[in-house]
This record gives sequence, C-alpha cells and structure tokens, in this order.
Amino acid sequence: MSKSSPGPRAGSARSKSAPTTARRTRAAGRPEHEQASLFELAAAPASAAAPRPPAAAPAAPEAADAPARPAGRARAARRPVGAQEMAARQRDISVSEFFTKNRHLLGFDNPRKALLTTVKEAVDNALDACEEAGIVPEVEVAIEQLAEDRFVAKVRDNGPGIVREQIPKVFGKLLYGSKFHRYRQSRGQQGIGISAAGMYGLLTTGRPVVVVSKTGPRKAAHHYEIAIDTRANKPEILHDATIEDAAIPQGTEVAITLEGQFQRGRRSVDEYMELTALANPHGTFRYRSPGSEPVVWDRVTSELPPEAREIKPHPHGVELGTLLKILRDSDNRHLAEALVANFSRVSPQVAAEICAKAKVSPKASPRTLDTRAVELLYRAIPHVKILAPPTNCLVPIGAELIERALRQRIKADFFAACTRPPAVYRGNPFLVEVGLAYGGGLPADELVDVLRFANRVPLLYQAGACAVTKGVVGTNWRSYGLPQSRGAPPSGPAILFIHIASVWVPFTSESKEAVASYPEIVKEIRLALMDVGRRLGGFLRRRARAAAEEKKLGYITKYIPQIGIALQDILALKDAQRDVAVAKLKDILERSRTV
Repeated sequence: MSKSSPGPRAGSARSKSAPTTARRTRAAGRPEHEQASLFELAAAPASAAAPRPPAAAPAAPEAADAPARPAGRARAARRPVGAQEMAARQRDISVSEFFTKNRHLLGFDNPRKALLTTVKEAVDNALDACEEAGIVPEVEVAIEQLAEDRFVAKVRDNGPGIVREQIPKVFGKLLYGSKFHRYRQSRGQQGIGISAAGMYGLLTTGRPVVVVSKTGPRKAAHHYEIAIDTRANKPEILHDATIEDAAIPQGTEVAITLEGQFQRGRRSVDEYMELTALANPHGTFRYRSPGSEPVVWDRVTSELPPEAREIKPHPHGVELGTLLKILRDSDNRHLAEALVANFSRVSPQVAAEICAKAKVSPKASPRTLDTRAVELLYRAIPHVKILAPPTNCLVPIGAELIERALRQRIKADFFAACTRPPAVYRGNPFLVEVGLAYGGGLPADELVDVLRFANRVPLLYQAGACAVTKGVVGTNWRSYGLPQSRGAPPSGPAILFIHIASVWVPFTSESKEAVASYPEIVKEIRLALMDVGRRLGGFLRRRARAAAEEKKLGYITKYIPQIGIALQDILALKDAQRDVAVAKLKDILERSRTV
C-alpha cells in the first residue's frame, strides 16, 4: 500500500476525528450529506480530539493536491460580537415606525389603493362623527391632481367638529381614538386609519395633513398643519391658527397630499363613493374627481339610524389574557361583583356558579388573583349556561331601506331584501342583511356582482378571503334559477348586496378588507341568501309561466280563426255561425290555459 493511500485504519481515524486543521481542510470539499454534525463531533472519543502525532503526515500530500483558493476570494475573518454590544443595538419600536415599514397592512399597498384607502378612512370618520352627534350627514369629497402621481384628497363633513386640543392627536397619532375600547357598532374600530393616511402622505410627498375644524356656527375655526413623529408616535404641529371667517359653518375638513394613482372602474374611488351612498341611504354625498363634473347622491331618507348602544364584553368571547386584565383593572372588592359589573349577561347567580365550578372563592379580591386562579375561571366559563349577549346594540340598515336604495340607483326588474335575526360569534353579536336586484339592464353573461359591506362600509379588496364570498359560493343558486359552476358565484343579470353589522367585525387584517370566515357568520350569510333566493326563484317561475301563457295566447290568436274558416267550409256554416264557433273555441282554450 503506497504512502499516498492510507489504509483503512488511518482513513477511519481521520473520518471520526475532531475538528482538526486537516479535517477542516478536507470538509470543505466533501458533499453536504457527508459533513460531520455537531452530534458526531461531540460523540467522538477523547483520543480523537487529541493533536495528531507527527506520523500522521500522509494527509499533507492530499491537502497539497487540493486547488488553492484564489487570493481575491479569501474570506475576511468575522469579528466576534459580545452580548453587551448586541444589547446596545436594542431599542423600542413605536407603532408608527412599525406601520411605516409595513404600510401594506393598513391598505397602502400601491398608489391606486392608497388613494382609495385615504378617502375611505376620512369618509368613515365623517359618517361616524355625524351619526354619533345626531346630525344627518352631508359629506363632500374632492380629489385634485397636482402632478401625474400626486393628488390632494379633501373630505368635508357637517358634523360636530373636533375640539382644538384633540385635533393633533386625532390626525397625528396612531392608535388614538374613542372606539377601540368600546363594544359598539361603528365604522372605525382601531384608531389607526386617518392618522395612517396622513403618515403615508408625509412619507410620499413630505406634506403635512391640513385640518380645519369648527365646533359651531358662531365659533371660530381651528386650522392645523400636522406631521407625525414616527419614532415617538406623536403629532408635530407645524402650523396652528384661528380662522374667524371659515368657509364651513360647522364640521371638519381634512386635506391629505399623497402619492397616488387615479383610475375609474372597479375598485376605484368612484365605485367606493357610489357604494357608500348605497349603504348609507340617510346621507347626502357630493363627489368631484379629476377632470369630471361633480356627482351628487341625494339621501333616500332623512331619518337617522337608531343610536348604537354600547355593551359589555360577553364571557364566552373573552380570552384568558383579556379576562386577567379586566379583573386586575376592576374596582370591585369581590370577584363575583367584578364578574357581574364587567360582563354582559352575568347575574349574581351566574357569577356564583362560575366561581363554584372553578373552585375559586367569590369573595376573593379580583385584583390579587394569581394567573392560575384566573385560568380556572376561564376554563369554567364554557361549562356555565349564559344567555347570549344583547342584540339591541346592533343598528341594521333595514330590508325596506336596502330595497328602496337599490330601486333608486339600479335599473332592474325584480328586487328583494331581508334582515336576519341577530346571532352571536365568539360572544360578539352580529346580523346579516342581503339585498338582490335582478334583470333590467344588468349583464346576463357575467358572474353576479357581489357587493360586500361591513358596518355600512364597502369592502372592495380580498374578496376571495372573505366570509361573504364563501357564503355566496356555498349556496346552491341552481335551485333558484341561476346557473352556477362548481366553486364559483352564480351567473346572470343580478346584483347581491350583503351587509354584516357587528359590535366587532372580525376583519382578517388591519386594512379591513375581508371578514374572517367564522362558521356562525357564513351560516347566517347563507340563510339570508337562501331567503332572497327563494323569492327570486318564485319570480322567475312566475315569469316563465307568463311567457308560456303568452306563447299559447299567440297560438290561439293565430290559428283559431283559421279553424273557424275550415269548419265553415266543412259544415257549410254561415258567417254568424262561424263567429260563434270561433268565440266558443277561444273561451274553451282560455279557460284551459288559466286552470
């Protein structure tokens, strides 16, 4: 055996050796699956980890035969980093900084969608403010084009206005608002939208948000120019002035300059404004887009929706961490009192039963309960029968108003609408409303147009991920006279209007573009669709019968006179006799047609 070819023992020893210089040299040229793992190295005998004796020099020729690494490709030695240096790099991340880098989560994926999201957030705030103040809303939206990719979106309302001290926080601070901590039906939920739109405008154009607000006809208006300090998530006031002769008698006007793209058609600001007017028949909307004449949608009714009521969270919808926080923040002395005071549908008897099943004293202090005791309460709640949460906190549009709005704005032959009774998902009350328009000038060779709404707000994106689409696809529309392919919505000249109202709509993301597919929600959507579908099926059957009768009548009108002439020739009847025979035949056929 030659010296350049070591024997089996030498090769075996080398393959099991610790990470010596020779091994590291050879490992670089071995396939990945042959590399020794850390476990193999750790399991190697101590003798293998010892330095190789000089007699093991035969490995040197192999290393010498390996091609040398070019000088230009030599790797620089990495400098070790200590824990202190790594700790020095750590710092707080504000919510503004997070959403600056992840603005797609809020609906600012691209310039076209950013323009739509900006208008949507401002209009939502305007409608919420007007309704909460008991004012019939009048909203004006104007989009001005400054350059090819730069726009100014202005939204003005006739609401109660905003007090001076709150204006910078409302428009210059993320996660600031009055809706997040309340279980109450409203368009906004998180306190992110309008300030995120201002932040996007500042990032893309460097221009601040311009706000003019007036709290009464005889009061001065406040004019602000606001930027957002993304590191501290706080507003920077660039300009603050008082205007005595403001153009608005009362309300708020916000103008945001941003990088955007304006297009017409589907998923555009035009479509959003049209659908917003459809879902809010009590409001008047004026809209002016670049290069177009103003469009006005007048209100269908002057009556405001009933005021939405705030409710307490329901025990069946509360998670462990939320339950722990509620009890720690409670002002009640005893646990049973805290459960009654902070949750809906929890009476003293129900609170006592929860404590008994959890084996926790109802006299215990809620603020000093340890995590284990709170978890026992959390595990006991599902085993206690508790009434469903109250549903008088929901404010539906109403089947009558949905049908009136559809009739006013869509040309069709048939209309139907229904409002389902309230239901509950995860302890949160919700209800589903559906409207349908069929026929008329609607396209007959396309899929049915599905209009999705949540708390009266149109949902234009992520239709495939939405519970509404799942409910439409899961309904058997062939039973109601509409063709439908497997796994797809029905086809035909129809429009579906589907609205979900809830104190907390389970959106799939912060951009509020799709509703999560909870089984309870999908079930209610299907039941509402089946309701209007049965009425559509009845209409189509009646129309088919009418068409068949019209066809028979055409036959009667066309052929009975000819039969009369033939009878006259065969029976030698006079003209008067022939006319009597024809009249009798028509009467007999008419009676048989209507039976």
